Amino acid sequence: MANVVVVGSQWGDEGKGKIVDWLSEQADIVVRFQGGHNAGHTLVIDGATYKLSLLPSGVVRGGKLSVIGNGVVIDPQALIDEIAQLEKQGVKVTPETLRIAENAVLILPLHRELEAIRENSSARIGTTKRGIGPAYEDKVGRRAIRFMDLADLPTLGPKIDRLLAHHNALRRGNGLAEVAAQTVYDYLAMIAPKVLPYMDSVWQMLDGKRREGKRILFEGAQGALLDIDHGTYPYVTSSNTVASQAATGSGLGPNAIDYVLGITKAYTTRVGEGPFPTDQMHNEIGKTLGERGREFGTVTGRARRCGWFDAVLVRQTVRTSGIDGIALTKLDILDGFDEIKVCVGYLLDGREIDYLPAGEQAQARAEPIYETIAGWKEPTACARSWAQLPAQAIKYVRRVEELIGCPVALLSTSPEREDTILMKNPFET
Repeated sequence: MANVVVVGSQWGDEGKGKIVDWLSEQADIVVRFQGGHNAGHTLVIDGATYKLSLLPSGVVRGGKLSVIGNGVVIDPQALIDEIAQLEKQGVKVTPETLRIAENAVLILPLHRELEAIRENSSARIGTTKRGIGPAYEDKVGRRAIRFMDLADLPTLGPKIDRLLAHHNALRRGNGLAEVAAQTVYDYLAMIAPKVLPYMDSVWQMLDGKRREGKRILFEGAQGALLDIDHGTYPYVTSSNTVASQAATGSGLGPNAIDYVLGITKAYTTRVGEGPFPTDQMHNEIGKTLGERGREFGTVTGRARRCGWFDAVLVRQTVRTSGIDGIALTKLDILDGFDEIKVCVGYLLDGREIDYLPAGEQAQARAEPIYETIAGWKEPTACARSWAQLPAQAIKYVRRVEELIGCPVALLSTSPEREDTILMKNPFET
């Protein structure tokens, strides 16, 4: 019985929510292992739409245990609000169905304020202003407040002082009033009884479940190209988004991972600032892809930049994440194009290269080299078998496999979970 990691193989927004939901039917446990409530997953189940930011996608499927691992930074108020919203839609989230790592770091109001200041400056990188980056900074700076600290309020004083020694210096430098230690304490004391029932020693619990033979599905947020080490730095998120983070961010060892599934959109999108070699935002192609694909951020509502499929980038993330197979999503958005372009290499300063360079300026100068593939007129939307796909659409899928060096395990042809073509079940590795 395999344990499966699901990661985005591009810049996020590849349709992970649907695929995780589709896979969760076979899983016993669904684990979020990095990021925060800056990520957004949209699930469409029996006509009902659920928008998740922090909670694992498994919460909307009965009988599954959902887990938020230590690699996630948690805004406790956002957690409470998201649980309340789901309950309005008839989904009950309880301590029996949701467990949260005791060593996960908390996002506080001062983190959101700091990120908003940065994003309103000339140094903006296009974050969601939800405090994720500053919270991770405090984590590596060893001054963060963690989930477990809420269970021992009398010891919070020195921890808050240590945190504010850093943040109040920053606030003074930006012309903001200092935050009083009592204000932080009162907020944490107020929030503690609302969230502490979900706290657990997650690494121990998961280790026990694994030994019992339970199937674990690890759910990543964002995409591999937003990884703090392997992404388009500095226009990246604040955590590691590649598949190996599933081990670190949950407390299980790497030998707990049996299969890595990379979610891959049939074209390319990106939200926010940063390099995007195949960007077609300012022409009719980008507009058409955006309108057909409803390319707006789940969390922010921002319009996504859209462009042709970049095989160079996906081939690179296949390697950095150790992806065994991909789930190719939104193939139906390409229906009706006379021709479709695929980026197969870059031209950088007069020479051809087959990878995205690490340097910010070099990334900005990389020009796509395209291969043109004939399109198809017949619809792929809602197809549930290979026999229902146009021959040219199948040729496109096979060419994508060749270019990225990885097989397609699943093919998605609409937001509905049933509109999925299965070639290989990741859980049956």
